[in-house]
Amino acid sequence: MVERENEVLGKGPAFEFVESALAVNDRIRKLDPKDNELFDIVIVSRNHAQAAVRLINSINHYGLCLERITLAGGADPTTYLGAWKADLFLSPDEDDVRSAIKAGFPAAVVYKYNGEDLPNDQLRIVFDGDAVLFSDEAERVYQQRGFPAFVENERQKAGMPLDEGPLRKFASRIAAIQEKFHTKEVPCPIRTYILTARSGASAGKRAILTLREWGLKIDECTFNAGASKAAMLKAIKPHLFFDDSPSHIDAALEENIPAARVLYGIKDEKVEAKPAEKGKKRGRERLVESDGAKGTLKEHFPVKKTKS
Repeated sequence: MVERENEVLGKGPAFEFVESALAVNDRIRKLDPKDNELFDIVIVSRNHAQAAVRLINSINHYGLCLERITLAGGADPTTYLGAWKADLFLSPDEDDVRSAIKAGFPAAVVYKYNGEDLPNDQLRIVFDGDAVLFSDEAERVYQQRGFPAFVENERQKAGMPLDEGPLRKFASRIAAIQEKFHTKEVPCPIRTYILTARSGASAGKRAILTLREWGLKIDECTFNAGASKAAMLKAIKPHLFFDDSPSHIDAALEENIPAARVLYGIKDEKVEAKPAEKGKKRGRERLVESDGAKGTLKEHFPVKKTKS
C-alpha cells in the first residue's frame, strides 16, 4: 500500500459527474462568493487510513476539490451517511447501495465508464420517470397487466399526481441550484432531462402535471414510447443517466454513457443479480485494484448540499 501511494489512481465511474458538479460550484462562487449552498461531494471507503495518502495524491493530481473523506477501515461505509447528511449515495458496489437504501438514503449503482472525457462546462443529468423521479405505481400496472391497462390507468388518473420516486428530492435540490442562475438571468451550468419510455399522447400528461404539482422544473423531456434510449443518450451526452431498468442501463453502457441503476420498484424486485454482460458481474472495483500498477478512483460518493 505505502509503496504504491505515489501512483495515481485511474478515473472511476462517477468521475465525470463529480468533476462537473465541482465545476458548478466554481460558477456559483463567481455568481455569489458568499453563497454556501453548493454540491458537497464526500468520499467514503472501506479502505484503511493508510490509503488516504494515495487517495489524496490522486485527488490533487486531477485538481478536484474533495475535502471530506471517511476511510472506514473495513467497516460498512454507509454507516456514516447520516453523519454526512447525504442526499444521494453512488457506489459500484450493489450491496453497499442496498445497505444505503435500507438506511433510508437515495442511492444508485454506478458502472465502469470507458468513454471519452466529457467537458465540464455544463453538468447534464438524465432522469428516467417511473421508479426514479416518480413512484413505480404506473410501472406496476404495465408489468402486471400490460400496456392497454397501463394506458387506461394513466388516462383515468391523468389529473392525479404520481407519488414521489427515490430521486425526486435530489432532482429538486438540483433545480434549486439552477434557480440561482435563472434568477440572475445568466447561463446555467446545469441542464436536466427526463427520458422516459412513456408515450406522449397516451401517457405523458400525468407525468407533466405531476412535475407541475411538485413545482419541479426539468429543462427537457422526451417521451420515447418504448424505443431504445441509447440514441437520445448519445445526443445528450449526459454526465450521469439514472434509470431503474437493467436493459436501459445495458444499452447506455454499450454506448459508453455514464449510467447509474436505481434499485427501486417492481423491476428491481424481478432482478436477482446485477445487470451483467454474458453472465459476468460489473463494477465491483475497489479503491485500489490488484492488477499490477493500475488503481482506480472508484469509491462511493455521497452527494449533499451545504446550507448557509
